[in-house]
Amino acid sequence: MTSSTTVRGPYFDELVVGTTFASAPAVTLTEGMQAVHHSIVGNRIRLLLDHELARRVTGRRPLASPGLVWDISIGQSTAATQFVRANLFYRGLWFHRVPEVGDTLHTTTRVEALKQNSVKPQRPPTGMAVLQISTIDQAGRRVLDYRRCAMLPLGPGSAPTGHQDPLGAAGDLALEELLVPSADWDLSPIRELPGKHFADLAPGMAWEVDGMDVVTGAPDLARLTGNIAKVHHDQRAAGGRRLVYGGHTIGLALHHLTRALPNVVTVAGWHGCDHHGPVHEGDSLRSVVEVESLHPLEGGGGLASLKVSTFAAADPEDRAVLAYRPVVVFA
Repeated sequence: MTSSTTVRGPYFDELVVGTTFASAPAVTLTEGMQAVHHSIVGNRIRLLLDHELARRVTGRRPLASPGLVWDISIGQSTAATQFVRANLFYRGLWFHRVPEVGDTLHTTTRVEALKQNSVKPQRPPTGMAVLQISTIDQAGRRVLDYRRCAMLPLGPGSAPTGHQDPLGAAGDLALEELLVPSADWDLSPIRELPGKHFADLAPGMAWEVDGMDVVTGAPDLARLTGNIAKVHHDQRAAGGRRLVYGGHTIGLALHHLTRALPNVVTVAGWHGCDHHGPVHEGDSLRSVVEVESLHPLEGGGGLASLKVSTFAAADPEDRAVLAYRPVVVFA
């Protein structure tokens, strides 16, 4: 019998701080890919749906969905996390530029910190890996930078690693930096639309989106975005029920946000995104959207720091699954 080689990602004990992963295929963003992505997670950002409005505001060809962009980036980073058990957080996600349909994305993932978890009885040992993720386009221009924290198992029979690096503080983004990608846009056509704009918002305002969205197409989204984490494809690896890709939950939270506030221009970044509990195929999700703070622009409009709290239907009480803190542009 011919011997074979197992194709797999690294276990926690095989990671080394400073190691870089850049082998994932580059991906060209297409209208077809964007349409499939929208069909799975929704998204009602006007500039993505109305190409004529996008031309008037940005002077550019159709824009790529920010949700598709970060999902592709996260998927490309899973070369380092095929064995992931859970993603604990994403922090400091910053769009350096807003990609267009037709741009090609390439992602580099660097191991920044490692911390082995306390060993628990009857459970395999695990550790936390903080990954610094950078995505560029075909011209070498920076598109995204952020940090992701993944929980990974140690390899079978591995000795304790002794890794105890600090995982890093939350740290909010500097809002001034988030103005750059949309600084030359003409937001006046957005202000002509009905509904709430920047001047109508105030810290503490909140909206609960009525109705729930069922989670469908989970493996399809993972395959579309190049996510090779086993728990999203192999129910055995997930303990009997496939776990939903974190970007899927975030995408539905963004969909709820744009239902509550339909005049969002684009997403400039995230202060953070914490996953409080697992989401499975067939779960139903709802969200509450709250204004945390506002940062006006000189020419009108501004940035709004929001908090989106997402819950999965459960009995007797819905369970919290996501705390998402995006920064969005308003006219």
